[in-house]
Amino acid sequence: MVNQAATEDARFVSRLTRETVALILAGGRGSRLHELTDWRAKPALYFGGKFRIIDFPLSNCINSGIRRIGVLTQYKAHSLIRHLVQGWSWFRAGAGQREFVEILPASQRVGGEWYRGTADAVYQNLDIIRTHDPRFVLILSGDHVYKMDYGAFLAAHVEKEADMTVCCLEVPLEEAAGQFGVMTVDETGRVIKFTEKPEHPDPVPGKPDICLASMGNYIFNTEFLYEQVIKDADTVGTQHDFGRNIIPSIIQNYRIYAYPFRDPKTGQQAYWRDVGTLDAFWGANMELVAVTPQLDMYDKVWPIYTHQTQDPPAKFVFDEDDRKGYALNSMVSGGNVISGAFINRSLLFSRCHVHSHSTIVDSVVLPDVNIGQNCRVRRAIIDRGTLLDSGTVIGEDPDADRERGFRITENGVTLVTPDMLGQHLHFTR
Repeated sequence: MVNQAATEDARFVSRLTRETVALILAGGRGSRLHELTDWRAKPALYFGGKFRIIDFPLSNCINSGIRRIGVLTQYKAHSLIRHLVQGWSWFRAGAGQREFVEILPASQRVGGEWYRGTADAVYQNLDIIRTHDPRFVLILSGDHVYKMDYGAFLAAHVEKEADMTVCCLEVPLEEAAGQFGVMTVDETGRVIKFTEKPEHPDPVPGKPDICLASMGNYIFNTEFLYEQVIKDADTVGTQHDFGRNIIPSIIQNYRIYAYPFRDPKTGQQAYWRDVGTLDAFWGANMELVAVTPQLDMYDKVWPIYTHQTQDPPAKFVFDEDDRKGYALNSMVSGGNVISGAFINRSLLFSRCHVHSHSTIVDSVVLPDVNIGQNCRVRRAIIDRGTLLDSGTVIGEDPDADRERGFRITENGVTLVTPDMLGQHLHFTR
């Protein structure tokens, strides 16, 4: 017998997602990633062997039934825009279909300013949002890695009769101190205070060791959003930011609720990673080579979509006593050639070539990297297009790496980019 309540809930959520426009804020530089984002925006950064960070919120939208999506770009957006055009332009348009991924660059549509903050980015595109006439606007950060059903998020928003709902992580107090914007809520989940990176966060009622940290994902009733971003634009001295300005200004007079992001199967804190530092980026990638990582990249129910380049399968060649091409506990993407080299606990993105007698251990190697013979690479991030000469050693002597101009993180991970080796792939003159 069909569960009538479950069927009605499914229709309810589906209707809500169809009435929603999602806006993905993808203009951030990601300055704590240093040279890794010198030539690309953080949402365009590679992740997980073949994906880009922007693919995660986009895939969440598609899997949730939200198919009207705008991506707001600004900082060095060429590679991001190219990826969106190549990988996300397959939506059906016309004939009554209402689905799209629109690129919304900072084009000075209102006045002569670039996007001055998250709220201003939305304000400058109000005319475009109005043409789609949504009931709800879902605002998403474009630089986090996670899987989430936004349909359940929308259902909670409607159930609470909220004006705005903020998606939050349940974070230990000591971990959140000085790191996150923290929502203070009452017993019903209504937000009564917002504090930006407090040293002593307020705990969740009934959970004295846990606080609610904002993920930067919001649902607004559309007319309420229009009202608030217009008011913010007319206010002098504001940073035009949702977290710093709009949320603190509305919590006293409007219905603002927190939505804890939990795993629907376990009820525990769901997987979410901010890969905003080199150590966090390296660590989140390295988690994926575990036997059963928390982020399941092989999930057929909730797939992550991306632009698929036409690469041949990965190839492992030579099986001789002193020269074997093989990999253990690693993820190796298409187009790679492992020619008599050893790969262990590493991720190799597309079209890399590792030559004989080289070893790659505990490393993240981005696309189109060529590693010569007799190289040793350990605990490193190798940026796209880097050419390592034969005999290069990386990650064994931090002082030697620094002398060569490589960046060493607090946790001892070495970043190598083409520019550090005098291989200038980007010409400015």
